[in-house]
Amino acid sequence: MTDRPLTLMAVHAHPDDEATGTGGVLARYAAEGIRTVLVTCTDGGCGDGPGGVKPGDPGHDPAAVSLMRRQELEASCDVLKVSDLEMLDYADSGMMGWPSNDVPGSFWQTPVEEGAARLAELMRHYRPDVVVTYDENGFYGHPDHIQAHRITMAALEMTALTPKVYWTTMPRSGMQRFGEIMREFHPDMPEPDPAEAAALAEIGLPDDEITTWVDTIAFSGQKFDALAAHASQGENIFFLKMGKERFGELMGMETFVRVQDATGAAVPENDLFAGLR
Repeated sequence: MTDRPLTLMAVHAHPDDEATGTGGVLARYAAEGIRTVLVTCTDGGCGDGPGGVKPGDPGHDPAAVSLMRRQELEASCDVLKVSDLEMLDYADSGMMGWPSNDVPGSFWQTPVEEGAARLAELMRHYRPDVVVTYDENGFYGHPDHIQAHRITMAALEMTALTPKVYWTTMPRSGMQRFGEIMREFHPDMPEPDPAEAAALAEIGLPDDEITTWVDTIAFSGQKFDALAAHASQGENIFFLKMGKERFGELMGMETFVRVQDATGAAVPENDLFAGLR
């Protein structure tokens, strides 16, 4: 036994990602007395600016957007009771195919070994028992999410640590339900073209391939408020349009795939810390 607290480390790409994918577990485990560490890899500078001005449009100032989004991230962490926030502060690379992908210093252009070495230092400092990040495709193909995955897995190899490691995912049944709700709120939304529909169908996993289902419905209000803290990006955060009750119905379960484990805990499991306490 040790006096060191059990520790969860979530590695995310941008401000607001912490709330979307892991807001429930961050809030739940903080409430259970577990230390929660959030590593945010980019500055979010490719987000919307004041008034909804888009990246690349006149008046969009990435430095000002980054400062604003850091303040929003800190507010989100306060809502979720995150113990420790660490920012790697790489430049936001934007969506796949944007010119910002190629900007020197962007996260997408950063050598994996460099980012991994910085993250490995944080892992050695915090010694997480559980690490959460994205899968190889960054869940939906965003370059910064893919890079967050790469540096996380490389950082783990650089350390002698053996935490349980999870990748965020969504059950395909949940994705189908999400699509139905999107149409409920946007009845005039056009049907996706076949290529887009095929890509959407590949997001997430069949329900029986998901190893870990964590009930976070009691913390869905905090998760909603954490998303709302990212007010500058509200136009892009569909979930805020639902209201808290509907949001809790859809987002009250967070799901993961366990990819590294030294505890032998049986799957499916309902706790990221199964086998550790």
